[in-house]
Amino acid sequence: MPRFSANLGFLWTGMSLPDAIRSAHRVGFSAVECHWPYDEDVGAVRDALAETGLPMLGINTRKGPDAGDFGLAAMPGREAEARAAIDEAFAYGAAIGASAVHVMAGKSLGADGAAEAFEANLHHACELAAGHGMTVLIEPLNHRDAPGYFLVGIENAAAIIARVGRPELKIMFDCYHTQITQGDLLRRFEAHRALIGHVQIAAVPSRAEPDEGEIAYDWLLPAIDALGYDGFVGAEYRPRAGTDEGLGWLAGMRSA
Repeated sequence: MPRFSANLGFLWTGMSLPDAIRSAHRVGFSAVECHWPYDEDVGAVRDALAETGLPMLGINTRKGPDAGDFGLAAMPGREAEARAAIDEAFAYGAAIGASAVHVMAGKSLGADGAAEAFEANLHHACELAAGHGMTVLIEPLNHRDAPGYFLVGIENAAAIIARVGRPELKIMFDCYHTQITQGDLLRRFEAHRALIGHVQIAAVPSRAEPDEGEIAYDWLLPAIDALGYDGFVGAEYRPRAGTDEGLGWLAGMRSA
């Protein structure tokens, strides 16, 4: 049975991060993850994690300071900003005991030098990850939600990992994004199993609770489990109403 992580970038967003961590524990999540925690006091976050016993699986690098930024690592000419964001993420992540940093590429699809910038910045991130015993994640997104995003497609992520050649670098396998761009989720997961560091779920096309839409998670998640995936499954969805009101899916999948 999968172990579920609450993505606090979308769940309990009206609370401080420490209180959202406590809410995730209250309803029975086994871990937490978040997007951009940098305005939250490190000590308060660390205390909430210690109090609940929940691991913090990962955080994102900052989107960037400019309107329209959605990551910096594949933005040629902005390498200094990208490295600063990576340094910040690993410093904050290490301070709260996070196990991974998602290095956001940015909206640079088709730009000259984007691939080279991304791979050089990922080398830098992997050096930091090795020093902290952490993982670097890269996540292919879809162009409906993130038009122009550099990284699209699981196979493209796998090719980047092969070129970078670092064991710290893994794929964030987001079922929502991958279903929209490619489909064939189980076979793609199976083909790239060794490179997958984390899994995330949401309904398609709504991005709501994972109990509606195109993806039969009650079938897919046990199939992924049977392939030997023993990591967490991140619930990264936008609740239809309040977070607590929509948690019926969690009990349902645990009892399936």
